Amino acid sequence: MELDKPKNYDFENIKIPLQFKLSLLWIAVTLLYLYGDYFELYVPETAEDLVSGKNLLNSPMKLFIAASLLAIPALMVILSSMLKPKISRILNIIFGLVFTAIMLLIAITNIEPWRSFYVLYALIESVITSLIVWYAFKWPKKQSLN
Repeated sequence: MELDKPKNYDFENIKIPLQFKLSLLWIAVTLLYLYGDYFELYVPETAEDLVSGKNLLNSPMKLFIAASLLAIPALMVILSSMLKPKISRILNIIFGLVFTAIMLLIAITNIEPWRSFYVLYALIESVITSLIVWYAFKWPKKQSLN
């Protein structure tokens, strides 16, 4: 009597549409931005400086600019899947490059023990936004029928 050999079950590799991948990457980077800003509150004197107005966003205009800038990744979650591919591709490349540059700048300007988490997050965020640029740049073209 021959024993049944164990069956080799391969997992199905489900093809995820590019627009959905881009949206997921923007979600991930947005969450990291939020976590970084949240953990920033644990840095000594940060909360006091926020209350007293001794911080980078110490005017209505600066706060508005920062809020507008950080609205972009959240909007890209939606826009990556709703816009026409050509427009989505362009916006993902542009904003991916912009946010990669911003995060790399943050990484090199926050090298101090209390902000090491910020450097870590900025580097991870840079990798994610670089992936966004890469996926958008490599966006497959439609096959022509000719």
